[in-house]
Amino acid sequence: MIMKKQVALGIDIGGTNTTFGFIDREGNYLADGNIETQKHEDINDYLKELYLEIEKVLDPLREEIEMIGIGIGAPNGNYYKGSIEFAPNLRWHDVIPLCDMMKEYYPTLPIYLTNDANAAAIGEMIYGGAKGMKNFIMVTLGTGLGSGFVANGELVYGHDGFAGELGHIIVSPNGRQCGCGRQGCLETYVSATGVKRTAYKMMAKYNYPSELRTIPFNEMTAKIVAEAAEKGDMIAINTFKYTGKMLGEALANAIAITSPEAIFLFGGLAKAGNLLFEPTKDHMEMNLLKIYSNKVKLLPSQLDKNAAIYGAAALVWKELNK
Repeated sequence: MIMKKQVALGIDIGGTNTTFGFIDREGNYLADGNIETQKHEDINDYLKELYLEIEKVLDPLREEIEMIGIGIGAPNGNYYKGSIEFAPNLRWHDVIPLCDMMKEYYPTLPIYLTNDANAAAIGEMIYGGAKGMKNFIMVTLGTGLGSGFVANGELVYGHDGFAGELGHIIVSPNGRQCGCGRQGCLETYVSATGVKRTAYKMMAKYNYPSELRTIPFNEMTAKIVAEAAEKGDMIAINTFKYTGKMLGEALANAIAITSPEAIFLFGGLAKAGNLLFEPTKDHMEMNLLKIYSNKVKLLPSQLDKNAAIYGAAALVWKELNK
């Protein structure tokens, strides 16, 4: 009898798309699929479509693989309760007992859920640059800013499952309006959206000629700003300097709490490379307590664009290893 390869199913529930993949213990990516997240008003219709799509992708592999668990990364995912709670960018704004609902389709499998940034942190620890590290911080830079804190080899969840929200520390009292309803959160400055807002602030502050001046707000992206900076555009360069300053100062504060070995930056904004990393590192070191100076590495994530799926699948392996 041929031994089937054991795989974990990783599911990443994003604001636009839900993607999933089958991944083995070594991190080999065997197959994947996706559906639209926001298509159905009723969560039950969404889960039914997701189940059918998973089964369709699984069908040709059934002879070779055995699914041993399901890991899910989702916005406002509560690890303790297995629920999504009041996620602002999903259609279902209440408390959704997602693990229990998935159990109806996969009653014999263990199902775990955490928030998307925590999933990416676990992925980095099992498959990426944090292999062998017991203390590190994962910062995901997309439309917003997510983070996962790993201390003594374990994710920090706090008493309610929602610890480690670096994106929602206040860095500027009465500052920019945040999607969470408060003002001055870090993610309003350090995120793809934050970069866009800063670029317009720089255009108002300085007279430098800039190709960014002709781009309407709705068409501006962090990628456009990064490309302009690479060409020497001073407005764009100053935008990244300011973004790095805000991030570096916040990381200096975070280091004082968990004393990590490294901080990993992941996501579209991290692809700006030295434009972001250099000012961030400078301001981080400048604001560190002396005992932490030059001890913390600032690194790009080693996971690819499927990090959230890797992370969700890695959640299964981590739980089963306990």
